[in-house]
Amino acid sequence: MSKRPGSPPGGALIKRARSSAEPEEQQMIISQSNDERNQALIRTVKRTSSLEAPIISLSGSHSAEILSCRFDPSGQNIAACSADRGISLWRTYPPNTNYGLLNTIHKAPTLDLQWSLFSPLLYSVSADHTLAYTDLATGTRVRRLRAHREVINSLDRTLAGGAGVELVATGSDDGTVRVWEGGDEGGKEPVAIFEVGCPVTGVCWSADGANIYASALDNDIHVLDLRKQEQVSVLTGHTDTPTSVSLSPSGTHLLSPSFSSQTIIHDVRPFSTAPNRIHRVLSGAPAGFENTLLKGAWSKEDGGRRVAVGGADRTVTIWDVESSKVQYKLPGHKGTVTAVDFHPKEPIILTASKDGTMLLGEIEPSVI
Repeated sequence: MSKRPGSPPGGALIKRARSSAEPEEQQMIISQSNDERNQALIRTVKRTSSLEAPIISLSGSHSAEILSCRFDPSGQNIAACSADRGISLWRTYPPNTNYGLLNTIHKAPTLDLQWSLFSPLLYSVSADHTLAYTDLATGTRVRRLRAHREVINSLDRTLAGGAGVELVATGSDDGTVRVWEGGDEGGKEPVAIFEVGCPVTGVCWSADGANIYASALDNDIHVLDLRKQEQVSVLTGHTDTPTSVSLSPSGTHLLSPSFSSQTIIHDVRPFSTAPNRIHRVLSGAPAGFENTLLKGAWSKEDGGRRVAVGGADRTVTIWDVESSKVQYKLPGHKGTVTAVDFHPKEPIILTASKDGTMLLGEIEPSVI
């Protein structure tokens, strides 16, 4: 057999540099039996992302359960927060280094975080009742607001109108949702305060930044109008507390897991024809008995064709939204999967668990 033109002497193989734009195929040995017919059987696995491997474990930074994890808007970095008070920063792509560990931002478990949409800031909230702004360029906390009277469970951020002002919404056990001006020069007082009347488990902004969706202990999702500074409607359907809320990339639907192990997708378009605005009811992710505030997510690289929620069965469930069918049950963790996020540009899912670790895994792209 003749060598290819340009082959090195002796037939040595040179590994071609991988292009980030061209997912490679990997060969995996799947049998090493004594049967010569099956010995060293090789199967080719088509890669779908630019990750170094189909599954990557991110561990060693936290000594307690991880409660939230998120990609930054570019997809190049990951932030996670933990019951050990720490916030860890990671590279998504090789080398998948843990390049930052912030242990002095909060004095109690850090419950949620969000990357700023346009500045090198990370927003985080804690059981110490505070909202912190951390400058990631220096790793220092630039603002610390005693934002609530009780534990703060959730936060979200949005750009207000076209003015380039970032607003941060926080939801707390004190029964209020509060809105703050983002950036390192915002005021010390909230822009708005909404009285929900019972502990708030999750918050997220509408696509236009005009409304806040707040899940609460009364089993409802409260729709709060920022301009009117009042509640304008309620999304019903849960039989137990919704644990978080997440808006679809199109801004038309709202995802909310719950303690009842049912995940509801609400249609939040102005003229929805869905009964009670319920678009889909999904099953398959057990909430368990620990009352963990599980955080779900929408896929982004395909425009929100899939949603994912972790569960007490130590797996992540991914559904196709329109068919309501389970596409994946992803194992790998040794504890309840508390939070998930999808990469903004590639079919990659990030999962975090009570076992103190995160997993990065590539999935098949959606068939459009």
